[in-house]
Amino acid sequence: MPRYPSSYTSGSQFSFGPGGLSTAIKVLLAINIVAFIVGDYLYRPLQVQLGLYPLATVTRLQLWRPVTYLFLHADILHILFNMLALWMFGTELERIWGTRFFLKFYFIVGVGAAVLTIAVSRIPFGPLQQLWFSNIIGASGAIYGLLLAYALYFPNRTIYYFIFPLRVRTYVIITGAIAFYASLSANGGGVASATHLGGLLVAYVYLTSLRKGPRLRLNPWAEVKYRWVKWRLASARKKFDVYSGGRGDDWNRRIH
Repeated sequence: MPRYPSSYTSGSQFSFGPGGLSTAIKVLLAINIVAFIVGDYLYRPLQVQLGLYPLATVTRLQLWRPVTYLFLHADILHILFNMLALWMFGTELERIWGTRFFLKFYFIVGVGAAVLTIAVSRIPFGPLQQLWFSNIIGASGAIYGLLLAYALYFPNRTIYYFIFPLRVRTYVIITGAIAFYASLSANGGGVASATHLGGLLVAYVYLTSLRKGPRLRLNPWAEVKYRWVKWRLASARKKFDVYSGGRGDDWNRRIH
């Protein structure tokens, strides 16, 4: 989970999380908590009726399922970790994007992850075919999309995974690799990892292909040239004992 350094807090202290709840986060938290209470304690069939069931979605045209599955959770730990991640990674993104774009992104990624899950469930491969007859619930598809967006905007920010410090981009690579492995494993533990991967993929494609809005321009060649110029300047400083003035972190500041 993110812990922010002194640029976000006073002195050398570290703070847990991004601060207070933003508008969309409040609404999403409220809907998820109410749906969990109703579906897990008051009316259990709600999870069957509103979960992402690919067979029913396609053959019975129950087209609400790719949306409603986002608000259902299996148990207290499931909703706890999803809502914690929603707050930790979503709050700052909403502040950057604005509430309208944030909600648009959240649902496009969540629904897109569901559509991809349905698509891969028709692939004639055992672990993926099982998804066709499964009832998938949880906000994880959208949450993984938020995590990918967070990593694109703040790739070098450090988060603590339990007690281990990791850069955000490293954490995304690890979680993506785990989801990929689990999606192809017969012992996936009941987790629809294909939906997690779908969230990552839809988020990446959407953010890097926008014509309007907070588009991210990811140009590998530009990155290579940036690293080359940086190396040449560093070599020149060593050779001629040139010392740069101004702020010491100018070369480390990147615009995302």
